[in-house]
Amino acid sequence: MGADWKTLFLVLVAAAVFTAAQAAIGLMTTATERRKLNQRLKVADKVDGISALVIELRKQRGLTASGERAGRLQWLSKLIVASGLPYDQKKWLTYAVLSAAIGAAGVFALSHNLLFAPAGALVTGVGLPIFYLRFVAARRAKKLGFQLPQALEIIVRSLEAGHPVPTAIALVGREMSDPVGSEFGMAADEIAYGATLAQAVERMSERCQHPDVDLFAATVRLQERAGGNLTGLLKLNAATVRDRHKMRLKIKAASAEGRASAMILTSAPFVAFGLINVTNPHFYGDVSHEPMVRYGLIGLLGWLGVGNLVMRKMIDMRL
Repeated sequence: MGADWKTLFLVLVAAAVFTAAQAAIGLMTTATERRKLNQRLKVADKVDGISALVIELRKQRGLTASGERAGRLQWLSKLIVASGLPYDQKKWLTYAVLSAAIGAAGVFALSHNLLFAPAGALVTGVGLPIFYLRFVAARRAKKLGFQLPQALEIIVRSLEAGHPVPTAIALVGREMSDPVGSEFGMAADEIAYGATLAQAVERMSERCQHPDVDLFAATVRLQERAGGNLTGLLKLNAATVRDRHKMRLKIKAASAEGRASAMILTSAPFVAFGLINVTNPHFYGDVSHEPMVRYGLIGLLGWLGVGNLVMRKMIDMRL
């Protein structure tokens, strides 16, 4: 009898611990989602007035106060805006300089040659930040395409309930997480600031640089110029975006083999080179100083780059 009570007590303790852990995880998840959901509201709490809010949001996206891209290289400006990262020029330049210094020091420590240090600084100080921005922008675009049909359905239901279009757009900005929540929230703020619906949606399309958002902007412009039922158009728009998203997933699945082959063929020479150097350092070390060996390695790297470009063209199917 005593053993049964002891077992029952242990089971109850385990159940209590499990329930407490689930509650803690749920609270942490809810808090994280709320922080993600209220990024634009945090900015609104720090500024006074809709004009200050619009200007601050534009500034954080790397835009000027009038909503135009700042006077940088056009492709770099588009990349900064599309990444969605809070833009701070001084902080970003500091990070780039530190990264370049670390890269130069690392290359010099490995090669013991000052001539190679600028190349290391260029790769880590310029190439690495650009690669990171491209990665963040691609990840953000992917999530944006996944969220957009849900946002359009929220707008459609809000319009069917009798709400005006600006209210429906602002509802998406309040109820959905980033990146769609921030983009539609900025569009709602610009409408409240004095822009027309077409202007606000067009600026959102320029910020997002996503084909599905471009389709949404074109739908709004068409309805404004030609008239018609905006609710019906947005329903068709949402269905089209969903079908395009499904087609992208099918294309990704169809090109998976090609992408895996490209990664294997690209990484195999470097992996083999590293393993050979680790197991037998003199295999290349005895001839690495020969000019023909260096030129041959440079030629092989160039040929590898050409092969990567060809494979990328073969698997790069866009909608």
